[in-house]
Amino acid sequence: MCGIIGILSNTPVNQEIYDGLLVLQHRGQDAAGMVTSDGKRLYIRRKNGLVNEVFHEKNMKKLIGNMGIGHLRYPTAGSSSASEAQPFYVNSPYGISLGHNGNLTNARALKKEIYEIDRRHINTNSDSEILLNIFAQELHKCKAYRVHPEEIFTAVSGVHKRCTGAYSVVAMITRDGIVGFRDPHGIRPLIYGKRETENGTDHMLASESVALVTQGYEIVRDIEPGEAIFITKDGEVHTKQCTEKPRYNTCIFEYVYFARPDSVIDNVFVHKARMRMGHKLAEKVQRTWPDHDIDVVIPIPDTSRTSALEMAITLGVPYREGYIKNRYIGRTFIMPGQTQRKKSVRRKLNPLDIEFKGKNVMLVDDSIVRGTTSREIVQMARDSGAKNVYFASASPAIRYPNIYGIDMPAANELIAHGRTEAEVAKEIGADRLVYQELDDLIDAVQVGNPSLKSFDCSVFTGEYITGESGNYFSDLEEMRNDANKKKVEDMVAIDMTDSD
Repeated sequence: MCGIIGILSNTPVNQEIYDGLLVLQHRGQDAAGMVTSDGKRLYIRRKNGLVNEVFHEKNMKKLIGNMGIGHLRYPTAGSSSASEAQPFYVNSPYGISLGHNGNLTNARALKKEIYEIDRRHINTNSDSEILLNIFAQELHKCKAYRVHPEEIFTAVSGVHKRCTGAYSVVAMITRDGIVGFRDPHGIRPLIYGKRETENGTDHMLASESVALVTQGYEIVRDIEPGEAIFITKDGEVHTKQCTEKPRYNTCIFEYVYFARPDSVIDNVFVHKARMRMGHKLAEKVQRTWPDHDIDVVIPIPDTSRTSALEMAITLGVPYREGYIKNRYIGRTFIMPGQTQRKKSVRRKLNPLDIEFKGKNVMLVDDSIVRGTTSREIVQMARDSGAKNVYFASASPAIRYPNIYGIDMPAANELIAHGRTEAEVAKEIGADRLVYQELDDLIDAVQVGNPSLKSFDCSVFTGEYITGESGNYFSDLEEMRNDANKKKVEDMVAIDMTDSD
């Protein structure tokens, strides 16, 4: 999962891109980058670290121009190398910069194809660099001196035909404008907004609506699956559907965990979807455990707060904050490497003994992935004097790897893979475990937008909408295995980031 942003304005964009990246920081904490253009040349800064660690005053002064794109990286293929910080840039044709959120499932075949047929060199292990070169090669077929909307749309159509997997993209043509597009399934989000000022109309693309509204942009609409938008340097907006059979299959995990609660994705308010998830969980408890002895509902901060509160209200039991979160520790789920994740849990959360002592506690989290965090949190509750510790997950059991841009690891690293609900409860040390039903989760999201007929639920079902088979899963397992991540990083020999 990554965060992307693109702005074309009537004034310098460096500060707004910076502010937008700060708002989207939850989508990627590994690296940050920005490319701006003054219509003649590019200015770039990208490096490992959080937004406020990558961009300092001296860097910001050098990021000149009224259009630009930004990116936050969350590595999904095992590498945290500094050379893979985005946006990426390719000189030919026209000078294209690109930021990508998602994962190409045919990256290996494309990399070979790019070298043998297109005669292009890929310098990193990132599928985003592959995607950039595919887009560039398709646009290279344009012979005009300056690029036009129809040529952009033809190139995006070519990308759809060659690439499979998930991709939301913002790209910048150095002299011509900003481009955005989504894969034909709309797996990853992308939203467009505009802002009227005394200098004219400003335009913005971002992964989540919250990046727009916090800077005074009016939400226009989501970019549809398979659709492309091209905003010229003069502010003209052109859109076109670039695939024959677009279909919404939005990743349902965006609503469960990744998106901020104050965002709207594909016309669904994330906060309200999470409220409904909590209500559905409570109804399952009432249905399957009518004589429950829950004394208090406690969320695992922060993502599960909304669901936990609604669960407590529906059950008619007290809601309490039982864990105090250290705001200076990042999201443990998206930290590369199991060792780092495990060390971070107790530094991140500290229990309030008074809320646990002598009580039957229902802990609520958004999901259970590896089980490392859940196990530590349950033990904290016991150490604080809880009589019984129950655990509820706002999502169903995660039993299969994600191949569309979330670093859910090899199947054998997923705690629910090959285990029953009771066995998972035992593994994390809980006295009872309640998982959300998949139909309830879908309904919780779909109520917000009934036109969303289907979702990517592959981590729960093992059914992949792009139909991957063959060696892809074994390759993915090798890349995502924690033991192999350091090896992948060491394969990158050249660090292409800007020096301080």
